[in-house]
Amino acid sequence: MSMHPREHWEAAADHLLAAVLPYATDGFAQYRLPGRASRSGPVSDGLEGYARTFLLAAFRIAGAGGDVPPGLLERYASGLNAGTDPAHPYAWPALTDMSQQLVEAASIALALHETRPWLFDRLSPGQQERVVEWLAGFVGRRTPENNWVLFRVIVEQFLAGVGGPYEPGEISGGLERIEEWYAGDGWYSDGKGKNFDYYCGWALHLYPSLWARMSGDTARQELYAGRLHRFLEQYQHFFAADGGPVHQGRSLTYRFATVAPLWLGALTGASPLPPGRTRRIAGRVLRHFAERGAPDERGLLSLGWYGPFPSIAQSYSGPASPYWASKAFLGLLLPPEHPVWTAPEEPAPVELADRSLAMPAPGWLLRSTSADGVVRLINHGSDRDRVQPPDGAPDPYYTKLAYSSHTGPEVGERAQGVDNHVAVVAPDGTVSLRRFIEPLAVSDGFAASAYQDGPVRVVTASVVDGAAEIRIHRVTAPAGHQVRDGGHALAAPAAPALRQQDGLALAARPDGLTSAVRSLHGFTGTGLVTATGANAFGLHSATPYAFAASHPGGTALYVSLVWLAGAEQDPPAPAVRVEPGDVVVLPLPGGGTVAVDMGADVPAAHPS
Repeated sequence: MSMHPREHWEAAADHLLAAVLPYATDGFAQYRLPGRASRSGPVSDGLEGYARTFLLAAFRIAGAGGDVPPGLLERYASGLNAGTDPAHPYAWPALTDMSQQLVEAASIALALHETRPWLFDRLSPGQQERVVEWLAGFVGRRTPENNWVLFRVIVEQFLAGVGGPYEPGEISGGLERIEEWYAGDGWYSDGKGKNFDYYCGWALHLYPSLWARMSGDTARQELYAGRLHRFLEQYQHFFAADGGPVHQGRSLTYRFATVAPLWLGALTGASPLPPGRTRRIAGRVLRHFAERGAPDERGLLSLGWYGPFPSIAQSYSGPASPYWASKAFLGLLLPPEHPVWTAPEEPAPVELADRSLAMPAPGWLLRSTSADGVVRLINHGSDRDRVQPPDGAPDPYYTKLAYSSHTGPEVGERAQGVDNHVAVVAPDGTVSLRRFIEPLAVSDGFAASAYQDGPVRVVTASVVDGAAEIRIHRVTAPAGHQVRDGGHALAAPAAPALRQQDGLALAARPDGLTSAVRSLHGFTGTGLVTATGANAFGLHSATPYAFAASHPGGTALYVSLVWLAGAEQDPPAPAVRVEPGDVVVLPLPGGGTVAVDMGADVPAAHPS
């Protein structure tokens, strides 16, 4: 007999919850998972293990009306009592300014709200007081100026609901703060600047919508629902046909948490997706990771993407950090008879047709192809530089020209930074850095941006067609500098096959996935750079690139074709023509011709 679709998710949740059990401390207040400690230390990491798995347990408990595997409720009730008892050897650390505990308190408050009839309401008055006292430590605390302001909103709203101390001005202040970061079309930046990534969905939409559900504030509920609706119209396109999410931004080790906003739309009635499509995309994402080693053979989620990959982690990441993936199970709050569980599955847009999607708010252009199910994100806007140390290296998860569902940027000490970066290299080897990206244009099938690094200025326009991104670079630099444009870093367990010939550099995996760069104008050669241990998608990686040996000085044009496709084939070689005034005429591989005016202050593309 086949399982009800919801039962697959319940079984996955039960598997994850059972697997952490051997790592519980006495009394279940902490889960100390194996792995290196975060900068906050093992006690905070142990609290994180409790809080993030409690969120998963809460969706499981509330969704099943308390009818869950034996011991689950009792374990988390026990941990709550032990963690908030200052005399207990595994008591939780107090909530202090800027501390990791503030993050975990929000998961605990959300979990307590959802499970209240089965857990909090059944605690003794003394136990309830201790829980309230620990959470009330949040009142008046300082947080970073980003999604953390919403943790206060959630915790203090729970306190308000149980008669605990809270500051109404801190709740409204947190909600007003995110208004400053709203960029339109459903997109929020995570703090000031252009910090566009998955935090938009799994934090900046999630917490306000859940807060509105907790508080019953219908006016804000409608505001957030409208934004979420617009966001999901675009966001549904971020997943490959095989369930792989586009690999961009920080905290990617949360993996399938990427589906949380899809379930949130169904939960709040805000989704533009047919219910059967929500289930199909979310189910494929969960399966995508399960088939590639997450969770691992112990049932644990490692710091990594598929298998362990330490370089994906931030300094705040500890062994239990990946359990923010619990947010993927938000759909369990929907009852078994909800259409999201009962409606026939419907294909995702990526399965039906090739599409280009312009997203002016983050400065992105999304391109998906139905033949191979690959999604490519062309980045002409998000850089996260306003929150980075000014003397630090650019963040490879934000500053690259392109990301995809099938490839990741080269990161860590072994990365050479060639992939998806147009670099101007001085004779002494100094490489120009793409920081503080200036978004110039985003429209259907076209986007452009610029960056300046000292005497070097690079204006780049992207035209997408099929599996191809054609890049036109207007480079201003001193004479004698090299210009280099890298494609996607292709990674696999074994070294990819490499090929170079007549202006083409190509890397291919045994499954057919191919990354290539073809020089079309201005470049004098191509090359391939390989690395080991620099990529989340596999031990061995290779990046094709095109280069021009010597820039003439002043301003010059370079055109490349960057290719990423699921089946091995040589990319097309359109005959590019450069007309007076730096107008580049491109015959498109799929038919038609586009003229791109690179001489204008803002590059523009016109059919010709």
